[in-house]
Amino acid sequence: MDRLAYLARRVLLLVPTFIGITIVCFCLTRFLPGGPVEMRLLKMRGMGGSGGEVTQAAAQGNGASVSDKYRKELEEQYGFDMPLHVQYWNWLVVNRMGLKLPSYDYPNKTAWQLIKTRIPVSIWFGLTSFILTYMVCIPLGIAKALRHRQAFDAFSSVVVFVSYAIPNFALGMALKMMLCGTVDGLWDAFPIGGISSKFVVEPTFWQWFADRAWHMFLPIVCYVSSGFAMLTLLMKNSLLDQISADYVRTVVAKGGTRRRAIWCHAFRNALVPIATGIGPMITLLFAGSIIIETIFEIPGMGRLSWDALIGRDYSVFLALLALTASFQLVGNLISDVLYMIIDPRIDFSRK
Repeated sequence: MDRLAYLARRVLLLVPTFIGITIVCFCLTRFLPGGPVEMRLLKMRGMGGSGGEVTQAAAQGNGASVSDKYRKELEEQYGFDMPLHVQYWNWLVVNRMGLKLPSYDYPNKTAWQLIKTRIPVSIWFGLTSFILTYMVCIPLGIAKALRHRQAFDAFSSVVVFVSYAIPNFALGMALKMMLCGTVDGLWDAFPIGGISSKFVVEPTFWQWFADRAWHMFLPIVCYVSSGFAMLTLLMKNSLLDQISADYVRTVVAKGGTRRRAIWCHAFRNALVPIATGIGPMITLLFAGSIIIETIFEIPGMGRLSWDALIGRDYSVFLALLALTASFQLVGNLISDVLYMIIDPRIDFSRK
């Protein structure tokens, strides 16, 4: 009952937490300077007109009066003339977290129409990196723990710390320079960017798969390297702590083998800290990575959020923020469920 009560509290906390996150970010988009209204006015002044009504008004009065008049029209068009709580209600409920709102940069498309074209790309990269990260890091961490202070542990530690020391953007740019033919004399083994080639005829499944893997290889290396060192060392240290625990020595003292003590008892408990990474990984699975997608010109969710933020397309940016916050909260809830599955001894009565 304590576990069910804890899960019920966690589920109930999702709603106020989500509302709190979105209220803060929504208010920031309304109060920070340089919003979509200002961007449209700058375009109008820089391009000598941003529409027929502005050009006609410019012929009838000075620039200041045109700007004031046009500002009010834009505020009414975007709904910024309403009270703040009404704007938030319309965004959250009426327009379903802004997904039904038209994009400020692409008025003929809603935020959801722009987002749904990017979700499959981010899922491809996020899911592949998620699986590869856990498939590589957990066995590597176990091997390092079982060979602690041996040659394999020392050599792999060098690889792990070098991976940790190189930032994602630096690794991505270095790989692109060395392996994509951007510098004369270096290899031209991988495409510069994108996620697929242009086929003259319809490719077979294996041709399509090989082409997709060819385009995804370098970005996936950058995705995996971001959490490679942390997850590997976390798995190693967690397993070492469990191996040195009293209950492992008790199993061996009662006649059990060391292998049985490790794999039947210590290993399961060592996975508890690993479950903490599920939430952030699920967020990356859907939200993508701004830096990697920009370097390799990948049309994913991360790049869309960056373009929306730079262009002050707040309808798209807030919709992406709401989706990302939802994924993060659900990921944290999944981590709690995994805690209970992995270690039934965890006491939730005081939480």
